[in-house]
Amino acid sequence: MPVDDLWYLNSRGPDGARLPSKRHGRGKRWRVRWTDNLGETRTQLFERKVDADRYDANVRADLSRGQYIDERAGRITVAALAGLWRNAQLHTDSTTIRVEQAVRLHVLPGLGQQQIKDVRPSHIQGWVRDRSAVLAPTTLRVVYTYLSSMFAMAVRDRLIPASPCDKGIRLPSVSRGTRILPTADQVHNLARLLPPRLAATVYLAAGCGLRMGEILGLEVDDVDFETREVHVCRQLKVINGRQPFLGPVKTTTSARTVELPEVVAAALRQHLADDCGAVEVDDDTDRRRPVRRAARLLFRGVAGEPVNAATFSRTWATAREAVGLPARWGIHGLRHYYATVLIHAGASVKTVQLSLGHSTPTVTLNTYVHEWPDAVDRTRLLIDSALGQHETAATPAGSRA
Repeated sequence: MPVDDLWYLNSRGPDGARLPSKRHGRGKRWRVRWTDNLGETRTQLFERKVDADRYDANVRADLSRGQYIDERAGRITVAALAGLWRNAQLHTDSTTIRVEQAVRLHVLPGLGQQQIKDVRPSHIQGWVRDRSAVLAPTTLRVVYTYLSSMFAMAVRDRLIPASPCDKGIRLPSVSRGTRILPTADQVHNLARLLPPRLAATVYLAAGCGLRMGEILGLEVDDVDFETREVHVCRQLKVINGRQPFLGPVKTTTSARTVELPEVVAAALRQHLADDCGAVEVDDDTDRRRPVRRAARLLFRGVAGEPVNAATFSRTWATAREAVGLPARWGIHGLRHYYATVLIHAGASVKTVQLSLGHSTPTVTLNTYVHEWPDAVDRTRLLIDSALGQHETAATPAGSRA
């Protein structure tokens, strides 16, 4: 990888002096030549020899270490990178739709036309400030995660040397607020006010901690009254342009067996007193072998069809308002009720995690850490028991006599 002087020829005159080239005195004088990691000859021009020598040394070192990055690779736009990233993800159908909307509405308008090599942390921080005016902090953090993942892929593919999202980006803080939990009477009244064909959904959420999609995806054989267990194997999903269909649960740990309390079992026995006939539904639980089959779903619509979550929400709103719960308080609030009952009864983090089907105990702790007040009290008692009976350095000298 030589450094060439473009202002002079390699040959010399009769007097031994170097002969000027046709471009002598015009343009940049020094040229670095090298063969990149793909075997292609590359060049770069410089005004000063010291800059050319430094660049030549850096390229040699990067090629030797296997860390060479072609500067031309970073010329693709953020919009093009977003397309490559989205095509590489293993998202479910519903997640794919959410990601597409987030990228289209919140990433591309501000950053889409910039070349990725030109995006700096200051640009990302400016984007965060702009989006914080229109997105809730929790939503902004999710969209930022998508953006960060895009640039991380660009680094792995050696399109750019470092991600502008790596360090120092400040995101708005998330205020958890106060979680509103229903009383036992409100839970029973919710079940009473819903149509009989849907009443038992309340007890599966409040008494077993199931998500809405998991409840609507339950089949008759998933409930085992003899062993007092509910087997969560799938969920009912709804996406635009498609009828409700069965699909895999949210995470691998969401596929679980949940204990069936007697209060929930009683509600299900009453619910099953009316025959649950089969309904034809697409089943994509095994994505490699999607089928259309007859499913004996526990919960059905008015005409016997799978329950559409949007239709359920309208029915739910009437019952929720009647029992005095706030607007936009959904059935997921009963899942929080279930978790809180377990925690206050002394259940461990691991027990709650497995019951709820969270992916890790960290998710459970981040969601419900303030529901373990007794753990804080135990911590104080342990420290006082260990250290409280001894004099400390802060004890006044006169009190030691």
